[in-house]
Amino acid sequence: MSGTVRLTAAQAMVRYIQAQNTEDGTRFIEGCWAIFGHGNVAGIGEALHAHKETFPTWRGHNEQTMAHAAIAYAKQKGRRKAMAVTSSIGPGAANMVTAAALAHVNRLPVLLIPGDVFADRGPDPVLQQVEDWSDGTVTVNDAFKPVTRYFDRITRPEQLLTALPRAFRIMTDPAECGPVCLSFCQDVQAEAYDYPESFFEPKVWRQRRMRSDEVELAEVADLIRSAKRPVIVAGGGVHYAQATEALATFVDTHKIPVTETQAGKSALPWDHPLNLGPIGVTGGDAANTVCAEADVVIGVGTRFQDFTTGSWGLFANPARKLISLNVAAYDAMKHGAMPLQCDALIGLQELGTALDGYISPGTVDGLKADWFGKVDPLTEAPEDNTQLPSDMQVIGAVQRAAEDNTVVMCAAGTMPGELHKLWKAGKPGSYHMEYGFSCMGYEIAGAMGIKMAEPERDVVCFTGDGTYMMANSEMATAAMMGIPFTIVITDNRGYGCINRLQMGCGGAEFNNLLEHAIGGENSNIDFAKHAEAMGATSTKVRSISELEAALAKRFDAKGPYVIVIDTDPYPSTEYGGTWWDVGVPEVSDRDEVNSARANYETKKKRQRAD
Repeated sequence: MSGTVRLTAAQAMVRYIQAQNTEDGTRFIEGCWAIFGHGNVAGIGEALHAHKETFPTWRGHNEQTMAHAAIAYAKQKGRRKAMAVTSSIGPGAANMVTAAALAHVNRLPVLLIPGDVFADRGPDPVLQQVEDWSDGTVTVNDAFKPVTRYFDRITRPEQLLTALPRAFRIMTDPAECGPVCLSFCQDVQAEAYDYPESFFEPKVWRQRRMRSDEVELAEVADLIRSAKRPVIVAGGGVHYAQATEALATFVDTHKIPVTETQAGKSALPWDHPLNLGPIGVTGGDAANTVCAEADVVIGVGTRFQDFTTGSWGLFANPARKLISLNVAAYDAMKHGAMPLQCDALIGLQELGTALDGYISPGTVDGLKADWFGKVDPLTEAPEDNTQLPSDMQVIGAVQRAAEDNTVVMCAAGTMPGELHKLWKAGKPGSYHMEYGFSCMGYEIAGAMGIKMAEPERDVVCFTGDGTYMMANSEMATAAMMGIPFTIVITDNRGYGCINRLQMGCGGAEFNNLLEHAIGGENSNIDFAKHAEAMGATSTKVRSISELEAALAKRFDAKGPYVIVIDTDPYPSTEYGGTWWDVGVPEVSDRDEVNSARANYETKKKRQRAD
């Protein structure tokens, strides 16, 4: 029988976290991001300080964005490692809710530890407490419940004995993985309890690999064998399951073409002959053509998001059947799919064995060459440097400067669509796109998290002026910590992507570009100087040739390196893509809207519910 050790609840939590390991013997939680306030400084702050030599605490500048850094770290690590994030109560905690939603949508682990009100209610209402007149148990932290996989409010020290193992089970379970929230009442953080010493013994959390059900496997194999034009949709689960080599083997053996979602991109090298590249709304002609004709669509580790499926109008073959190989039952059963619930690596291996001798009769001859023949010229350096460059030309400049270890990343605005179509990803993990929540403000903090996950990587962050203004404060964090990565800011003076969508829906240009906003003519932000003021090395370039020269100097910087370039807000890659369901008004006084509505109704008819 083990003895006991008397610790505060916060001390016990920090000690327990450090004893939880991955299969390679390292800690699962690498460290903790923290912004202290009265709700966590005395309890959690003191506990973290006691372990500062062995368990790092990083100081963020914004609760949401430091959580974004933690989430990007976990994504780049393939969910094999994660970080903790702690805030005070009230506004500090509320700031983290957006980040929790981002992690929830993307199935990424992060341990969120917001402070909470006093469990004994002695000082009610405490500073920053939100009071619910009809429910005395409600606090701001209840907002985490719909956007976390596990939520627990710690109102007694001994509750950690069950809450912490539950939290780690969720974060390390491939099927249920996501953010967890331990809402830690601030008085309880400081209360002591005699914890069993056995609670702090080192534990290894294994990433289990779920095997397929024999019946499901046989049914899926039979359906694929009957297919004349099958196609694979590779999603983020291929990366998380470390199944990229298994996918390549499966594809090479059975000659089934592959398309890639935003999360799945780089699952196969861009030049693999059967990698048809991007699918869906931001997809290419090669992938979308094959998907429109496919009789069997095989999803591997994908959520089948609307950008992937063209709002379920892309898979147009009336006879098409859907297969979903996914570790999560929720995703495996979507839209009437024939499920194959299992780990992607194991599932591909077992399915390959079940399909022994099968080779797809479909062909993709010439589709890749035709696609690149159309879009490669868009990324070439312009002969005339007097015109504003396009986002496509900026991508081309970065592509030419990319090295074998380069990772490009983004989340929102124009660049995700252009990168999905145009970027040529060579290796798994070389393309990091947060397009599940597509959260403006993820980029700079996310780039820092990627660099912390893989310090040897050349990390290049694409962000627009709009996203930069949403959240840039972690640039100061990266500067003070000496974390180097490159940020390319494309300044088109507004929300160019949504402006084009507005126009595409028949709307007048309104409140997106600065020139169409009240007072916009007075806006003259110098992004290079702003970045420099936060400690970054920065420069403003005026042409693609100057951008290429600036990119060549990026390895000289000791921290964040920012390159600002003005771009044209209107051009985008006209090739590829498919319909996206964005509701157009049924009634309008404007002819443009009425015309867009008529087009919308025509395309809406192609949408399939099954």
